[in-house]
Amino acid sequence: MNKTLKNILKFLVFLSIGLGILIWIFRRQDKMYQADCVLKGIPEESCSLWAKLQADFLSVDIFWIGMVLLAFMVSNLARAHRWQMLMKGIGMKVSYGNSFWTIMIGYMANLSIPRIGEVLRGALLAKYEKQPVEKVLGTIVVDRAVDVISLLFALFLAFVLQFNVIFGFLKENFEDSRLSGDLIWQLGIVAAIGFGVLWLLRKKIMSSAIYGKISTFLMGFWEGIKSIRNVENMPLFIFYSVVIWMSYYSMTWMCFASFGPTEHLGGLAALMTFVFGGLGIVFPSPGGMGTYHAMVMAALALYGVAGNDAFSFANILYFSVQLFCNITFGLLALLMLPLLNRTKS
Repeated sequence: MNKTLKNILKFLVFLSIGLGILIWIFRRQDKMYQADCVLKGIPEESCSLWAKLQADFLSVDIFWIGMVLLAFMVSNLARAHRWQMLMKGIGMKVSYGNSFWTIMIGYMANLSIPRIGEVLRGALLAKYEKQPVEKVLGTIVVDRAVDVISLLFALFLAFVLQFNVIFGFLKENFEDSRLSGDLIWQLGIVAAIGFGVLWLLRKKIMSSAIYGKISTFLMGFWEGIKSIRNVENMPLFIFYSVVIWMSYYSMTWMCFASFGPTEHLGGLAALMTFVFGGLGIVFPSPGGMGTYHAMVMAALALYGVAGNDAFSFANILYFSVQLFCNITFGLLALLMLPLLNRTKS
């Protein structure tokens, strides 16, 4: 199959996944919104979820949205510095401008096919800096490994600090303890059967090509993590990592302040929503489309934010950052990179 055609098909598959989830969420919320209107005696012609979304977008506080975008750019500036440190640790000296703008192109590319942006930014940096592409990609593995560890730490922190909120929500929504117990037993039986099947087929699985690829990837991933030992200034590296993730976290909190139904929520609610949203971005859809919305809505449900308001909030944050920022700065990067490197052969 032609490589271009294959990439187009990949894009269409992932786009279909994201749009499918988003449409499903919209239709589900629309039905709930219509039912709520009936209870309140609001005429059907005056009850449109689409109209509510538009009104919610127009109601946001532009100042706080501007602060969200500023925090997003601070995270990218810090990421470019951190990436430079990783590359310097293995003997590669690259310009800050190329580091920053290739990151922005990578974010834009991720809106088409998940994770393709990591490969693209590595290839572009290697091209402009005349560096071995495999070494550059190795540093990206480390960069993303640190992000995974950071997200897991944030997830752990959120669940520890908000355990009572989560437990209270589950208790309120799953009051039938017998049903909950049956569900736990069912899940346990399914898990036991699954592990049993894997154990019986372990030799066949270990000899398969897929297992070999996964093993190779995990070994390379581990080697990438170990290469972090070459970083000269570890405290500074950790500082940049903290700046990146604090910026991500503050984006959610400041977006809370921009939107009426969420402006009363505090820092702990922002932490939970930020973590859930981060997990949604990880899922295989373009830029987390659909999956991000579902996860953010699930987090806001813990704090009593209505599904329609939660859907609006997810769209406000998603469109302002994932679409507006990533596309705008990604297109700008396409202009800036040739200009920055015009003197190179």
